[in-house]
Amino acid sequence: MKLKDFNLIIVLLFTISGFAQTQIAGTVTDQNGEKLPYVEVFTTVGTQKVYTDKQGHFSLTVPNPGDYTLLFYKENYAALDEPFTAPTTTVKIVLHKMTNLSEVVIQKERDKVFALRKLKDVEGTAIYAGKKTEVISLDKITANKAANNPRQIYAQVVGLTINESSDGGLQLSIGGRGLDPNRTANFNTRQNDYDISADVLGYPESYYATPTEALEEIQIVRGAASLQYGTQFGGLVNFVIKSPTKKPFEFVTRNTIGSYGLFTNFTSLSGTNGKFSYYSFYNYKQGDGFRPNSGFDSKNFFANLNYQFTENTSLHFDYTYFTYLAQQAGGLTDKMFNEDPTQSNRARNWFGVNWNLFALRFKHHFNHDADFSIQLFGLDASRKTVGFRPNRISTNDKEGTVRDLIKGDFVNWGTEVRYLQKYQIKGNTSTFLIGAKYYQSNNTGIQGPGSSGSDANFNLATDEFPLYPNQSDYRFPNLNYSLFGENIFRISPSFSITPGFRIEKIKTKAVGSFRRINLDLAGNVLLDETKYEDNVKDRNFVLFGVGLSYKPQNGIEFYGNISQNYRSITFNDIRTVNAGQYISPDISDEKGFTSDIGIRGKYKNILNFDSSIYGLYYNDKIGEYPAEIGGAYVRVRDNIGTAFTYGFETMADWNLTNTFLNENPDWSWNLFANVAVTNSKYLKSEVPGVEGNSVEFVPLFNIKSGSGIGYKNFMSSIQITYVTSQYTDAENLKTGENNIGDGITGQIPAYFVADFSSSYKWRNWKLEAGITNFTDSKYFTRRATGYPGPGIIPSDTRTFYTTLEFKF
Repeated sequence: MKLKDFNLIIVLLFTISGFAQTQIAGTVTDQNGEKLPYVEVFTTVGTQKVYTDKQGHFSLTVPNPGDYTLLFYKENYAALDEPFTAPTTTVKIVLHKMTNLSEVVIQKERDKVFALRKLKDVEGTAIYAGKKTEVISLDKITANKAANNPRQIYAQVVGLTINESSDGGLQLSIGGRGLDPNRTANFNTRQNDYDISADVLGYPESYYATPTEALEEIQIVRGAASLQYGTQFGGLVNFVIKSPTKKPFEFVTRNTIGSYGLFTNFTSLSGTNGKFSYYSFYNYKQGDGFRPNSGFDSKNFFANLNYQFTENTSLHFDYTYFTYLAQQAGGLTDKMFNEDPTQSNRARNWFGVNWNLFALRFKHHFNHDADFSIQLFGLDASRKTVGFRPNRISTNDKEGTVRDLIKGDFVNWGTEVRYLQKYQIKGNTSTFLIGAKYYQSNNTGIQGPGSSGSDANFNLATDEFPLYPNQSDYRFPNLNYSLFGENIFRISPSFSITPGFRIEKIKTKAVGSFRRINLDLAGNVLLDETKYEDNVKDRNFVLFGVGLSYKPQNGIEFYGNISQNYRSITFNDIRTVNAGQYISPDISDEKGFTSDIGIRGKYKNILNFDSSIYGLYYNDKIGEYPAEIGGAYVRVRDNIGTAFTYGFETMADWNLTNTFLNENPDWSWNLFANVAVTNSKYLKSEVPGVEGNSVEFVPLFNIKSGSGIGYKNFMSSIQITYVTSQYTDAENLKTGENNIGDGITGQIPAYFVADFSSSYKWRNWKLEAGITNFTDSKYFTRRATGYPGPGIIPSDTRTFYTTLEFKF
């Protein structure tokens, strides 16, 4: 499919869009008649939100004369939505100060502003017009936030597949649309808009996930985000940490206990003093896990310092420290899982992470309606694994035998500059964005024999095991330049076209050596050779995309987009990590595009919805398949073929309070449904038995539904998740048994899970409690080919948790 195929859509939308425009203007004051500056004013059909000026005046453009609902919001004031008939320039709005209101009432006030569940067309120095965007507002979720439970937190984001783990939410693994969920590697993961993964190009896996208790919201932009945030197929996941409180000082502490020895503490300090503000937190977690040999211990510290030079100019500094050590219980075969999913036959497998993130951001708003931002960011981190992990999963682990050790060090930094300018064309506000990014890394990776002990010893044991067959030592210097731009052409107040481009230069290198040792059954050396490599891949390319947005009436939007995507081969794609794996020397980068067409909006503060169809075209998709190489059966990693994934996704959130309870402020009641129907196919492949098969990680039905109800300061929610079976390999093996070792490949069977959470607030205290997987389903979401397996990684059984929060 090419961009010209969308010309017909553009023509049709031009013919149905109107070119009329009119305005609603007025003044906002408080109950004492004092004029209020910086009040947020918007309507879902507007070009963007506006703010009142220092005199409390505002002016908002709407598409056509008629009836509209305007939303007014200012912190510490009751949000207000008012109906108006356009045009009018005599609006007088009075906002009332909020004092001593219940948690539910405050929640409802926020809902009036943030319940749209999509990013606005323009936010800061970013453009989101015509893109499929989803925003998770964390203060609206009743869930197990202490354990970062992704099944609950991402419940209303359509089509996500999740690799669940038992490590208290230390890592996040989400995918979707046929993309491997492992460590969210197919998304560009960011925190406060800067990169946080190990290496954006060479190793985009995320070993660090911002604790949910610290988050204000999570922003997700699907594949069309590739033009602004990198080339990846998945899109963007951005963790937005809470802003500093406007008060001089605020202290929050949350302590959680749960099943299997879970204990967490989250403590934050925040405040504002004149032009200076800050937000910091410390998060500690420990637990035993529901399986033997699966304990963990983590520490996480974050500091955000801000200085507001003027009303339009600010400087922001972030520092994140994260470290954890986890014992890994290993994977299971299908037979072992069916017998007892809580068992473990690995007692010597360990995983450790040490993460240091730095970011410095400068923001400036020009008086001629332009915004500028520049950020510097860097990472100094490492990940280390040691363990016994043969492909024969049922083999018992014995102390005194060699373990496999893999260590990676990541040192990288980058800078990103953005300039956004708003301008008028025939009375309509259009927006131009231009940006550039520079990124470099110099990472290292070594593999070799680990010690024969049982502890978390991450030192090489080459003296103890000099003939260990899997040994390598590599350096991975990467360099990336990119220039990107987008422009919202506002043809009318209701219709816009947003084309964009991204120019990329990617230069990746792998410099080092690996040692190959073959032994006979008696332990005699048949082959001992060391091969040196200096591989360089230097490529330049351009990506294009376009987004369309049509808002025919207040609260409704039709949108569509198409964007090219690109994924460069990573460290894992080009290095051998075990004797049972073979890397094809001809493996190459992946190319393709993503496209969405949908309708979304809000109906009378009663219903929020987003329904769309999408397509993801994936050329030269990388994967693994079994083959006989040199007389031995191994898993070959190579470009498998051309894949296409397509489907229908819909999310609806129904406000039952406003429907049946006449907006009673004491009650809060909603019902949501999130349904993804997805199909996929390998269109062509040179690998025997793959063409015509389904793509990996694509369940036909992915359904999440739930309801939340609250009365005054009591809140509760129940959620159900149903996911049909999905394949984990291109051959579409069903039983998980082959001649390499069962448990690694095969289907992930369908599963059903239900969760319950509740909370009660009294003065400065808040109590939360819940049961996750209260039906005690036995299921799994992952077949690991390496750590933390290999094999089936069972999901948590029924667990309980209780959190006590104190806020001062």
